[in-house]
Amino acid sequence: MVLWDPTGLSKEKLVLPLNYFFIIQHFDGEHSLAEIGALYLKRFGEFLVPSKIEQLVSDLNEKLFLEGQRAEDARRLARETYRQSPLRRAAFAGRGYEADGVKLKKQIDGFFTSQEGPDFKPSEHAGKQIKGLVAPTYDLKQAGPIYAWAYKELQDSEQPDLYVIIGTASAGLDHVFAVTDKDFETPLGVVSADQPILSQLKAKLPTFFEDDLCHQAEQAVEFQLPFLQDIVGSKKPFTIVPILSAFSASSLGDPTVRQSVDQFLTGLRETLAQSGRAYCVIAAGELAHLGMRYGDKAPPTDFSFHRCMQCDLEMLKPVEERQPEDFANYIRKEQDQRRISGFSPIYSLLRLIEAESGQVLRYDRGITDQYNSTVTYASMAFY
Repeated sequence: MVLWDPTGLSKEKLVLPLNYFFIIQHFDGEHSLAEIGALYLKRFGEFLVPSKIEQLVSDLNEKLFLEGQRAEDARRLARETYRQSPLRRAAFAGRGYEADGVKLKKQIDGFFTSQEGPDFKPSEHAGKQIKGLVAPTYDLKQAGPIYAWAYKELQDSEQPDLYVIIGTASAGLDHVFAVTDKDFETPLGVVSADQPILSQLKAKLPTFFEDDLCHQAEQAVEFQLPFLQDIVGSKKPFTIVPILSAFSASSLGDPTVRQSVDQFLTGLRETLAQSGRAYCVIAAGELAHLGMRYGDKAPPTDFSFHRCMQCDLEMLKPVEERQPEDFANYIRKEQDQRRISGFSPIYSLLRLIEAESGQVLRYDRGITDQYNSTVTYASMAFY
């Protein structure tokens, strides 16, 4: 069992035997070390030497895997360092995509011309004003052609110079949205954050800027930027409003969550309207997560994947019809059994745009481990 920190606060990876994984499952603030020892004895039939569990606690604390003063101090320092930085550095260049600008442009072109890509044939919507896109956040090396289907629509459309990018915060948030006012760096240069809009938004909704550190380790926004730079930036300057989101369809039944979501989306929409500018909202998120990696008891089969695909495309019907509450209701009815991680950015897009049509362009999946664990994703466009 390998532990790592998706927030990026700890840079360590910790390999644990399964019996130690049983122990740390009870590090929940509700069990004493003596109680954990008693549970261990009941489960494994052997005594847990106190010195071993004390050493485990010490190691976890040292590597910032435990909540406490050490982790809080590290988080405070990381937040201060991030806020003092002139921009958000490229965190995934060389891992998720090419780190060299020339090679990255060739890589992007390859996504368009690959067998799974859209090629460069004109879109049926060429020349129309684009209002929104849905794109994956999956590894570009594997899902790049699916990104390309979305950005081909942008390439052929009437392009605005403002892009509101809302991505999934995979590590979760203290608040339902996290906005940063940092410019973003990629191997193709620096993408400017729209400071006038962000300043107005911060004055109106300061709470939603408190989680800005999470942008440092999340890929959702970063993975969209090379496409925007290549397609829009080669023609004219553009700016972004970078946002991460983390709430589920079921959580909207909680009045506190609902109020927070409504407050932010209403405030953002008002700020965008007051600017008088055309904009495109990009929802960056994945769909279903299947397999043992994500909590299922068995690997997905061909039948279960095809059933999931049918459910995904059915679920995306209300998205095509621009009906955010129907989209949420579909996921609630199936109790989010397929773990739709891109719900919050897609829902937010639907609340922000005024579009006459929506269309699923392409659908695919990625295999994440040797047990066939699967992530599904799609590209969509709205006009």
